[in-house]
Amino acid sequence: MSAKRRVLLSWSSGKDSAFALRTLRQDPDVSVVGLLTTLDAAANRVAMHAVRRELVERQAALIGLPLHTIDLPWPCPNAVYESAVRQALAHVDTAFDTVAFGDLFLADIRAYRESQMRRLGVPVEFPLWGRDTTELAQEMITSGIDAIITCVDPNQCPDAWAGRHFDTEFLADAPASVDRCGENGEFHTFVAASPDFGERIGVNVASLSRRDGFVIADLVPCD
Repeated sequence: MSAKRRVLLSWSSGKDSAFALRTLRQDPDVSVVGLLTTLDAAANRVAMHAVRRELVERQAALIGLPLHTIDLPWPCPNAVYESAVRQALAHVDTAFDTVAFGDLFLADIRAYRESQMRRLGVPVEFPLWGRDTTELAQEMITSGIDAIITCVDPNQCPDAWAGRHFDTEFLADAPASVDRCGENGEFHTFVAASPDFGERIGVNVASLSRRDGFVIADLVPCD
């Protein structure tokens, strides 16, 4: 019997990462061995998703996987990002064969990741790539993933979406111009519950604010 492929999963704290984890764990030839998260060092939050470090750490603890974090300045030039990723991967103390990303269809993002990791000699994979995002969004919800919208681009979505649950009612309300998974940067999420967690992470929306042109729902733990 051949050894399982050891996968380090890029983890944003959101629904795409959570469903990528579900998908990978359903593959009998895969063993997910850790999570890799980039953080805005000054804010101590996941970049773009604006999720507090302690909430990401709670997710990893419930999943039962080591969390490897990369602290970055914000904004972060590509050269700085690539150097930080290189150093982080060199110090991951868990052996891995590939790095997986939850990207869905943006070819330029995929090409960048492939090019970056190729220079580091690290194979990559995209377990959700090419899926119909309308079907995928519904499948995420049906699977038991409960996500909360933490960041909204007000140029593409209503401000009031910040703090809203990513659920069937949300999908029904979203106009056709908005990708159902927010892959064009319309919104970002935090997963409070998933079959991979075992228990729910209780959170409240502490405040809504604007930062760098985005509307942010600040989630705080409540349990």
